[in-house]
Amino acid sequence: MEFELIAKTFMGLEQVLAKELTQMGANNVQIGRRMVSFTGDKEMMYRANFQLHTAIRVLKPIKRFKAHSAEEVYDEVKKIDWSEYILKGNTFSVDSVVYSDEFHNSRFVTYKVKDAIVDQFREQKGERPNISVSNPDIRLHIHISDYDATMSLDSSGESLHRRGYRQESVAAPLNEVLAAGMILMTGWKGDTDFIDPMCGSGTLPIEAALIARNIAPGVYRKDYAFEKWPDFDKDLFDFIYNDDSQEREFKHHIYGYDNDMKAVNTAKINVKAAGLSNEISIECQDFKNFRKPQDKGMMVMNPPYGERISTPNLLGTYKMIGERLKHEFGGNEAWILSYREECFEQIGLKPSIKIPLYNGSLECEFRKYTLFDGRMRDFRQEGGTVKTEEEKREMAQKNRFKKNRDFKERLEAEVANEDADIRSFQFHSLSRKEPSVGRRDFKEGRREDRGDRRFGRDDHSEFRPRHKDDSFRPRHNNGFKGNDRRGGKKPMD
Repeated sequence: MEFELIAKTFMGLEQVLAKELTQMGANNVQIGRRMVSFTGDKEMMYRANFQLHTAIRVLKPIKRFKAHSAEEVYDEVKKIDWSEYILKGNTFSVDSVVYSDEFHNSRFVTYKVKDAIVDQFREQKGERPNISVSNPDIRLHIHISDYDATMSLDSSGESLHRRGYRQESVAAPLNEVLAAGMILMTGWKGDTDFIDPMCGSGTLPIEAALIARNIAPGVYRKDYAFEKWPDFDKDLFDFIYNDDSQEREFKHHIYGYDNDMKAVNTAKINVKAAGLSNEISIECQDFKNFRKPQDKGMMVMNPPYGERISTPNLLGTYKMIGERLKHEFGGNEAWILSYREECFEQIGLKPSIKIPLYNGSLECEFRKYTLFDGRMRDFRQEGGTVKTEEEKREMAQKNRFKKNRDFKERLEAEVANEDADIRSFQFHSLSRKEPSVGRRDFKEGRREDRGDRRFGRDDHSEFRPRHKDDSFRPRHNNGFKGNDRRGGKKPMD
């Protein structure tokens, strides 16, 4: 049976998310603001959480209603039969997102929803469920826009950008969902090498490897909220989790560089934890020393903006970027995410497309540079293309950028988007070390005891290796061949 679902994402990634859902087989895909609605069955809901690269969370609406006051919210929420969703002994939590002149405080809405649920249980059962903020059994979500309210079950739990492979981090790390969205926007699918010359903690290279290999980003996660629902189908989800039939071979290579040795070491740790060391190489190298690679490649980078990361001679850095691209990357494409117009100007190259994109609270642009050797006339005569037809249509759209957009932060929200969680994300335009472990080892560690799956844990407090020698084997060349998903890997003869 199909039902409505909503996948939340960041501003600017809606089209990419919609394409992912369409390719996954979702029906009735409709693009909204920071969200995409669609319909599907239970399997589709599980797959959306497990396989989508650009979704932050997946919600299942259970009721829509009009609310002109907090009391109406209370009354409508109380009409829902909560015994269908919250079983005896369950804990629950409520998240609220409110854009309305009638409701000035989303926390007040949260309290009214909680009161309605608790009062219903008291009246009908003589007891009340407990509320847990940190680790609830059932997560609920209410969204109010003007007078339109939607009550949903949160099937994801922790934000989906928290993949599970990040062991260590650096200052201002790039959000995993944003990184994946950027890569998918370029159209790269692993058909060339991939280069990130300022890789930080390695997010772009790791997300690129997942896309190139068509590996589901959810393979590293510990759990999802839907696993605690009364109707959870364990066998169905185990089948989805252990099915790697769509994964593919990656015949090229991914290179990550950074001039900060601490960032390089952090990136190496994260790459190893993701089990992608064969696909990704991380090295310490300043981009000013970059030389043209032998093989064709796609470059995607997220240079410092001078906001949360201070950089000496910021404009000089961007001038150097332009010089390196012009002289050492001809015949390839480079994509750059940045924040300040004056930084882009220093690059000194004409972009073929500019895409508005938010990085946290900053209104950024993602620009494509088509680089070629020699003159433009010769490049075109040889069949080269600066802008595709789709990119020409994109650039021709009106109001792609807000009027008088000046690349200055104008966000005035009570909560800065430090965790990059869409639940607390507000835009000014609204009028309102654990040991490293390979990806395969995560999969093979699953047991019938769900507390021990993926992470090889007997509980959620201690981390222990799964092998007799108390060490984690690397993903490749580890003395194993083949893959028996029921009984583990087969030893080599």
